[in-house]
Amino acid sequence: MTEENPENQLEGQTDQAVPDGQEADGTPDSPLSELEVALIERDEFKDIALRLQADFENYKKRVAATQSDETDRATGRLAEALLPVLDACEAAFTHGAEGVEPVWSALIGALQKQGLEAMDLLDKPFDPALAEAVMQEPGDGGDPVVSEVLRTGYTWKGRVLRAAMVKVRG
Repeated sequence: MTEENPENQLEGQTDQAVPDGQEADGTPDSPLSELEVALIERDEFKDIALRLQADFENYKKRVAATQSDETDRATGRLAEALLPVLDACEAAFTHGAEGVEPVWSALIGALQKQGLEAMDLLDKPFDPALAEAVMQEPGDGGDPVVSEVLRTGYTWKGRVLRAAMVKVRG
């Protein structure tokens, strides 16, 4: 005589195989149809694709900005390396050397096209972010004012490349 497990079978009932996704009476166990499930999955994949596309666009913008910054820094370093040449040309021109002015003008003109600007600080309030005060003369006791520019200062695309050396009054 065989013993039956009461947990698996009830008296008078037999086990029947039920396909996945259906109840024993043959109705689906979920209220969603296959079409609705496919539409939900499509929307999820579409959202993922849109997020990836936005991430990629942001990445391209970051790379372009970084590349532009690196190019500006590299050209700024080149301009900074040429500042002693500009200083020598300026000193030679100031002392009346012949033939220096066209070379100096061409060099500074080419650098200005790329973003170099000479600072005009004479008779303006002293700003330690733009200039180094290496000499001082007595004044009226007010705020210090630049009375003489001893070495020209330059900015590169709005950033101070080299501070000017100045004499202040005040």
